[in-house]
Amino acid sequence: MSIFDLVANTVISVIDMFGYWAIFGAMFLESACIPIPSEVVMPFSGFASSNGVLSFWTIVVVGTIGQLLGSITTYYIGRSGGRHLVEKYGKYVLISKRDIRKADEWFERRGDATVLFTRMVPVVRTFISLPAGISRMNFAKFVIYSTIGIIPWTLLLTYVGVKMGENWDRIRDIFHGFDLVIGVVLVVMIFVYLKTHLKHVMDQG
Repeated sequence: MSIFDLVANTVISVIDMFGYWAIFGAMFLESACIPIPSEVVMPFSGFASSNGVLSFWTIVVVGTIGQLLGSITTYYIGRSGGRHLVEKYGKYVLISKRDIRKADEWFERRGDATVLFTRMVPVVRTFISLPAGISRMNFAKFVIYSTIGIIPWTLLLTYVGVKMGENWDRIRDIFHGFDLVIGVVLVVMIFVYLKTHLKHVMDQG
């Protein structure tokens, strides 16, 4: 089995085992400041749709609801003054103060509308609800902007997964010849991410 097959089968097996709950849980946690990449979860959910395991539109709805509820949770953490808890204990789930500061800067520069646009920006999208809550952004606007931003992101990633499934044999053949390269790249990317991210996490004490 190739490395690409291994990654795909692992993610799909989890989705197959827990179904829509796996998608909902992963997307809820991502939007609640736990760095679980929707860029991995949603495409492979779409892949499962292409095989008839799950429904495309149900995936989109479940993913959207998970992200929205996770965002609302984080919004209220910020609004209720729970920011210091995230800053203090976030390091245990690889959330650094730098991550939160980046989200703060986005929000300060672009105001309320940033909640809409950053829903399609990796990393920042995970943390933007916190400064929105801290600034006491109007809740109705927060929900509307978040929903409008979340839907196209979720649709796009799920659709990418569907196209992957439809062309799986071709994709697998292409990547099969690059197993070693893919393995090395993945290891290097994980190492660099952990090294840089853990440094910021540990620096904050």
